[in-house]
Amino acid sequence: MEVTDLISITTFCTHYDVPTTFINQLEDYELIEIVVSEQDQYIKVTQINEVEKMMRLHYDLNINLEGLDAVYNLLKRVETLQSEITSLNNKLRLYEDL
Repeated sequence: MEVTDLISITTFCTHYDVPTTFINQLEDYELIEIVVSEQDQYIKVTQINEVEKMMRLHYDLNINLEGLDAVYNLLKRVETLQSEITSLNNKLRLYEDL
C-alpha cells in the first residue's frame, strides 16, 4: 500500500483535535484498521469518513465505545440492507417490464 493512501494518526488527531488513544481504541474494537509502516501508525484515507462519523457519535452524542461499536455495526447492516433492497427493486423492475 502506498503512503499516499494513508494518513498519519498523529496528523489526523492533530487536525481533528482528538487524542490518539481514541483511534487506538477504535482499532481495539475492530472498527478501523491501523497500518504500521516504518514504526509510524496510519489509517487508510478511505476510512476517514467512517472515523469522522464515529467521532461525532462519541464526542457529540456522548456514546461510549461499547455503544459506538453496536451503533456502528447496526448502521453498516442498515446500509447493506438498503443496497440489497435497491438491487432487488431493480431486478423486480426488469421482470415487470417484460
